[in-house]
Amino acid sequence: MSGFRTLTSTSVVLRETNIDTDQIIPARFLSTTERAGLGKHAFNDWRWRADGTPNPDFAFNQAHNAGRSLLLAGRNFGCGSSREHAPWALTDLGLRAIVSSEIADIFRGNALKNGLLPIVLDEADVQTLMQRPDDTLTIDIAARELRTPDGRVYPFPLDGFSQTCLLEGVDQLGYLLGRTSEIERYESEHAR
Repeated sequence: MSGFRTLTSTSVVLRETNIDTDQIIPARFLSTTERAGLGKHAFNDWRWRADGTPNPDFAFNQAHNAGRSLLLAGRNFGCGSSREHAPWALTDLGLRAIVSSEIADIFRGNALKNGLLPIVLDEADVQTLMQRPDDTLTIDIAARELRTPDGRVYPFPLDGFSQTCLLEGVDQLGYLLGRTSEIERYESEHAR
């Protein structure tokens, strides 16, 4: 997981609401504990036809969306069962942030632990952004802001610990391991 301070990207738009974790990564692909390679199965049943050919109508199969690392999604993104494979698949697909007016709590927690930034904005703001997917948006994690090319600024909530982990590119364990010397010093000073 690599850290990032800012993200600058155009957007992929999925207007559907209530996109659950089984739509993000179907259960039949959960038999692995490897993150690499899951991106090819992200949104599998929407991306691929029954014969295995790409569905040209699906956003991630459209050439103009190639390389975009920001997803604008309909309300209630990531609902359904808890599966860490969902953010794994999305990051392997190349996404670094998701913007929606509602993101399921468990998905949100799993995303943050895996370097995927979930941003919640007002529904009207998300709809406005969806109208202009080719705008280059900038997300500033340190400032907790999403900015548009015309100068609009959308602040978003992000707790301090998650912000630090995203900036440093670590998960909870990596955060602790990065402070091993401080922990050892504290333990030696407070030994009985």
